[in-house]
Amino acid sequence: MTFPPPPPYGGYPPPPPPPRTNGLAIASLICAFVFFPLGIVFGHMSLSQIKKTREGGHGLAVAGLVVSYVVAMLTVVAVVATVVLAGVFIRYAEDLNARRPGAPSATAAPGQPLPPFKPSATLGANCQYPATTTPASKPVQPPRTGRIPTTPATVSATVTTNLGAIGLELDNGMSPCTVNNFVSLAQQGFYDGTTCHRLTTSKDSGLLQCGDPAGDGSGGPGYRFPNEYPTNQYRLADPGLQSPVVYPRGTLAMANSGPGTNGSQFFVVYRDSDLPPTYTVFGSVDETGLAVVDRVAAGGVKDGGDDGAPASPVTVTSIRLD
Repeated sequence: MTFPPPPPYGGYPPPPPPPRTNGLAIASLICAFVFFPLGIVFGHMSLSQIKKTREGGHGLAVAGLVVSYVVAMLTVVAVVATVVLAGVFIRYAEDLNARRPGAPSATAAPGQPLPPFKPSATLGANCQYPATTTPASKPVQPPRTGRIPTTPATVSATVTTNLGAIGLELDNGMSPCTVNNFVSLAQQGFYDGTTCHRLTTSKDSGLLQCGDPAGDGSGGPGYRFPNEYPTNQYRLADPGLQSPVVYPRGTLAMANSGPGTNGSQFFVVYRDSDLPPTYTVFGSVDETGLAVVDRVAAGGVKDGGDDGAPASPVTVTSIRLD
């Protein structure tokens, strides 16, 4: 006796065919490596279709999205890094060219004039006068801090000395923090009775330096403050800060022992002088005052050199605003 063959699958219906893989899921993964924006678009579209149609390919779509987003992030990082490095290399090339002998430069070369004044948006916005480790040579209060108005643009003052009056025009619109300091010291009588302790008569510089109650170049008000014009017209790492420019006759500028060490000492330029642009210009001297300084310069340096105490002693009786 023969028996009929058993029905397939033991009498159960055959399993359903595997779901069709969503085409956009495959496209998303491929585009992730070729063009990631399409990989992202196709990935989100495929997930939406799979949710509605129950098609296969969910893992492919997720993989396409992950790879696409990773590639997108790496692309952004690469672009940013390229821009930054390009800026660094361009600046390095500019600085290298500025150092090249004979290279033209608007910021650094002996005989060049002071750079044009271009006020920054923060000029006088936050003047600060932090204390130094060296105490004041004479009792005095620091100037007011914070915002200092740049108007009026100029302030007139007179330095009365034993040799005659020296008229000053203080440039408040260009170096407000420095003028604020000078006016504060003058109004407190800090300069009264001080001497002009240093005269320079070298080939490159003609200066008369004053403002030190100690009388030897070591004194100050017990605080310091940053440079202003012309230093603030240069980048911090600009090699032009190390190259002399011409401080013209009649310039009134701050003496210092390095960037940000301004205090009370100042100097008058009585002859065009080659100096690095690291001395804050804060005013000018009138012709009557320059005649007084010229007489001191004509007397020379006390020891016969070209830098030291003037042979003709100069004592500041007072400095008053006009």
